[in-house]
Amino acid sequence: MASSSDYTLGERICKARDAIGLSTAQLARRLGIKTATLQGWESDRSEPRSNKLVLLAGVLNVSPTWLLVGRGAAPMHDDHAPADLDSMRLALDRVHRQALSLAEEIERLKHRLDETG
Repeated sequence: MASSSDYTLGERICKARDAIGLSTAQLARRLGIKTATLQGWESDRSEPRSNKLVLLAGVLNVSPTWLLVGRGAAPMHDDHAPADLDSMRLALDRVHRQALSLAEEIERLKHRLDETG
C-alpha cells in the first residue's frame, strides 16, 4: 500500500476532497476559486499559493504539511459526508486563526524590512 508521501500534491488534494464527500465544484466554491483552478491543482498542472493552501487544508481538515509532503495524519473517509456544520465551523475557526497568524507574520516582516531599508 502506498503512503501519503508517495502521492503528488494533486493526488492528496483529491484524496482529502473525496474523504469529506465534496465534488471539485463544491470545494472550489468553498475556497472562492474557479473550478478550473482546483482542477489544475488536482492534476498537478499548477499549485495553490500559500494563503490558498492554508485555506484548502482547513476546509479539507488536514494539515498544510500533509497536503504538501504527505507527513502527518491522512484524511479519514467520512461516511456521513459532506462534512456537518460543526466540523465546518471548527475548520473555519482553525483557518481563521491561521490567517491571523499569517497576517501577523507579514506585519513583522514588513516592519523588519522598513527598519533595514
